[in-house]
Amino acid sequence: MPLFPTRPITPGNPTQPANQTNFASPAVSPLTRDNLQRSSMLADLIRSHFAQTLVGQENLREALLLTMVASGHILIESVPGLAKTTAAQTLASSVSGSFKRVQCTPDLMPSDLVGTQVFDFSRQQFSTQLGPIHANFVLLDEINRSNAKTQSAMLEAMAEGATTIGGQRIPLPQPFMVIATQNPIEEEGTYNLPEAQMDRFMVKAVMSYPSATQEAQMLQLLTNRGTDMPVNSSGQQLSLQDVQFLRQCARRIHVADPIMRYAVDIAATSRGAGSHPIQGLASRVRLGASPRASIALVRIGQAHALLSGRDYVIPEDIKGYTHEVMRHRILLTFEALADGMTSDQVIDSILETVPAP
Repeated sequence: MPLFPTRPITPGNPTQPANQTNFASPAVSPLTRDNLQRSSMLADLIRSHFAQTLVGQENLREALLLTMVASGHILIESVPGLAKTTAAQTLASSVSGSFKRVQCTPDLMPSDLVGTQVFDFSRQQFSTQLGPIHANFVLLDEINRSNAKTQSAMLEAMAEGATTIGGQRIPLPQPFMVIATQNPIEEEGTYNLPEAQMDRFMVKAVMSYPSATQEAQMLQLLTNRGTDMPVNSSGQQLSLQDVQFLRQCARRIHVADPIMRYAVDIAATSRGAGSHPIQGLASRVRLGASPRASIALVRIGQAHALLSGRDYVIPEDIKGYTHEVMRHRILLTFEALADGMTSDQVIDSILETVPAP
């Protein structure tokens, strides 16, 4: 699968020059109207499932949905008590996927996450016991509390879609999605995630407190159903095959060359390059976004276009989620942090500087 899919070349098209890169794949076919309608219907079913278990948090819901359709992983940053676990459980149950929650602690070992080999005395041989990472949706709660060894095991699973137990490579179930959380306030006993692992998250969502009206609606919902746990939806359930269908359709969304260059220009500008370099950026940003950011921008743009009922990406699909895609990929200098600057402010200046096609 190419990094930047475009419309397939028809047999009648002339041969491209040798010095021109062709990102098109002959196997990719345009989406039909039925594909778009079914995708919109599936997305609406997931949103209706969220409405029965979660009040407000539309931004988190859409971020989870788009990341799932774009075949990525998501990092959620918020203070405790904002329904992160409930949202992850709701997403898994809405598509009939297996769900596992791992509470990350400093003493959590890689074998506690991926599994281990246990000797079976009755058969006089080792048997493999799979860990909680072998699920469709895995919630890694307070991921920054896990040690470096465990984080490396997480990185292998996220990057390769497989784990290694006793020298044996075991593929993870598909679809596979990691939903990680971290607390921005309490820093005692935490380990900063390395840049390599942060870069593996397609999206970083930042949650805020609900409004007073939303909090009252949440209490009303809890008292009506008599429990603080999510209930099973009585509506139509999706299957994992529906998730795979959405992911395949998203990869077939057309991305024009100007849109690709726009995504590349945004990422390059954060590194001090691009078509419109920002003066003085080097004094504020010590590490910009990698090329994986431009890939993520295109993938999220394709997913957003699909769920919006379009078979092509527009600049707003890219701009709308640039903060979520890039905020964890931009590292600020000590001077910028001392001045109270945030990566979101840097992204604002990038979006204002880089012209949209």
